[in-house]
Amino acid sequence: MSDALLIEQKGRVVTLTNNDAPYNRMTLDFMDALERAVRKLAKDDSVGAVIIRGAGDENFSVGMNLKQFGEGIKRFGSIEGMLDQRLRVIAQIERMSKPWIATMYGFCLGGGLELPLGCHFRLAAEEDAKIGLPEMDLGAVPGWGGSARLARCVGRDQALDMILRAKKISGPEALRIGLVQEVWPNAELQERAQELGQELARQPSLAVAGVLDAIVGSGALSLEEGIAAERRAVRMTAGSPDEKEGMRAFLEKRPPVFHKEDGEG
Repeated sequence: MSDALLIEQKGRVVTLTNNDAPYNRMTLDFMDALERAVRKLAKDDSVGAVIIRGAGDENFSVGMNLKQFGEGIKRFGSIEGMLDQRLRVIAQIERMSKPWIATMYGFCLGGGLELPLGCHFRLAAEEDAKIGLPEMDLGAVPGWGGSARLARCVGRDQALDMILRAKKISGPEALRIGLVQEVWPNAELQERAQELGQELARQPSLAVAGVLDAIVGSGALSLEEGIAAERRAVRMTAGSPDEKEGMRAFLEKRPPVFHKEDGEG
């Protein structure tokens, strides 16, 4: 039996692959493995960015394996327990102090959109992407935080249009409404994600963590509370090795090399 989640690290970038091609359903085993990986990555200082994708080049994910619904209720004791795990994992991704990148291609439906909505960067395929929350067609509603995060991402009107009409939108349309940051040909999507991951991983870790906390962590706070979160980030980075390197590099007119200890290099 193959692993539900594949983990590969290149430099400071880890790629997580949902290993259930071609549809890459978010099975019970996948969610358990993802939860374990999220906990480990949060504590791993050798990791500066994370990419999440589906196996193969056909689909990111069609969402939950509905055939496992009954098994999931038995495993967790209730529908709420099963949903709580998914909400917990996505929230942990969203609040992590290192950026996550989702590559969206083919079907990105239900949980296959809700998980990327918890990521900090979303890249979509230029062709063939079908992105949406189609639960309305099943007589249901999004259950992994999708309605709240989608509305926060693209605005109330766009979220209502997508959810109530069970729309599946393309990559270019997702870019137009602000659901993704970039669109690339499918053949170039994973390479671009790796490039972006390496770029983000080169940034100073404390500063990245501070910005993520100030922007993501304070999203529901007042302006004053958000500014207070930003001030905490300033204090956290002040005098750090990366800040010192950044200042030296600026004065020496060279690119900074972060992630060095004091006295190194």
